[in-house]
Amino acid sequence: MKKILVTYGTRPELIKMAPVIKKLGESLSFNPITCSTGQHRDLLDQVASFFGIQHDFSLNVMKSNQDLFDITERLLGEMREVLKESKPDLVLVQGDTTTAFVSALSAFYSKIPVGHIEAGLRTWDPYSPFPEEMNRALISKIASFHFAPTSKAADNLRKEGISEQLIYQVGNTGVDAILEVAKRGKATPFIAQLFPPEKKLILLTAHRRENFGEPLRNIFKAVKKLCKQHPDVQVIYPVHPNPNVKAVANEMLADCAGVTMLEPLEFGDLVWLLEKVQFVVTDSGGLQEEAPTFGKPVLVLRESTERPEAVEAGAARLVGTDSEKISAEMSKLVDPLSLQYQSMARVRNPFGDGTAARKIISILEQHFNQSVAEAA
Repeated sequence: MKKILVTYGTRPELIKMAPVIKKLGESLSFNPITCSTGQHRDLLDQVASFFGIQHDFSLNVMKSNQDLFDITERLLGEMREVLKESKPDLVLVQGDTTTAFVSALSAFYSKIPVGHIEAGLRTWDPYSPFPEEMNRALISKIASFHFAPTSKAADNLRKEGISEQLIYQVGNTGVDAILEVAKRGKATPFIAQLFPPEKKLILLTAHRRENFGEPLRNIFKAVKKLCKQHPDVQVIYPVHPNPNVKAVANEMLADCAGVTMLEPLEFGDLVWLLEKVQFVVTDSGGLQEEAPTFGKPVLVLRESTERPEAVEAGAARLVGTDSEKISAEMSKLVDPLSLQYQSMARVRNPFGDGTAARKIISILEQHFNQSVAEAA
């Protein structure tokens, strides 16, 4: 059996890796080895517990007030030892985090092939989002398997000169994860009893580095204005633990009756909530992919997105961080019978049908079985 090292360090990574880890475990061809870098330790452990994933390696690189220099330096040293001990035949990385980039770079230094899940996402602006845009572009220079979620992502890779034989359009594994969880149909009693049924629920998430400071204040200003204009609205805001986010949220939203601030939600509760809310306002990448599964319009708190498929399909709109624009666009979606709401809610999810992980494992099985046959 071939050894596949699966690395992840953040909650979104593990959510999207969970279906892959499951399928690897079911395969007769592979022995999956899991490695948590602990880039976002507490949030990641929630997901690991939810999906029943055990970490074969747990690096715990997270430190208070860390910056990109700190985490990159620590990860390189730690990953060298993981690769020496595990001796994998392939390293699988997901997305665009520092964990994904450093894991791919470490595998390259060790001459171990890399598979990149969610390959080909681009804004073509190296600083937006930062550092993710550069991370994923650099991973593409290293990877031997490029698992693109959409035809647009695959086209981006071709534009960069990636060989057609190395590109596989498979869909997004995040859709696999959310569909699996939605089948369970349960939430913790705390979440299920928290929200009054007469309110129109809106899910807000805001945490990206490029929105720290004044952009984040503009977002919260728009939320407060919406709540004042529409008292029948309740904004649900799971607050990211980063102090750059938490401090501003507490300062600006703590006294707003129309906003319920929560600790980061368990993934099952997030999925349950996605099915209940009217629409989503977010700077997250994952929610742009997940919300359309349930027909929920998405307002993206960014000037550009590496996931333009949802915007082009009509399921999402870019609203940036101008408070007046955000407030105006949210107001248009408060009425679920409005033409704009209906047109956005009816769009089919462009990111896949829940079979991405199965396709990835099938491709890897075919490759390694062929390699064994050729060697014989």
